[in-house]
Amino acid sequence: MQSLKDWKRTGNEIRRIVVATNFIHAMGFVQSVALLSEKADHHPDIDIRWNTVTLVLTTHGERGLTEKDFSLAAQINSLLKSQV
Repeated sequence: MQSLKDWKRTGNEIRRIVVATNFIHAMGFVQSVALLSEKADHHPDIDIRWNTVTLVLTTHGERGLTEKDFSLAAQINSLLKSQV
């Protein structure tokens, strides 16, 4: 978790809130996350509120956190360096 900047752990999930400059940028970010998620075959819960995107990762089949969650979170952090 120390290497996952801005992610917070609560129980069996990790969560990150991303605030974009506007709705269009938020939606573009969500689309990029969707593409990463499909490639990883691991999908976050996503909540979109205008320019604010909340991502929640957990491995439902394992009923908790696995390497899949931490790996996708790291990929999302890398994505954020170039977007939003």
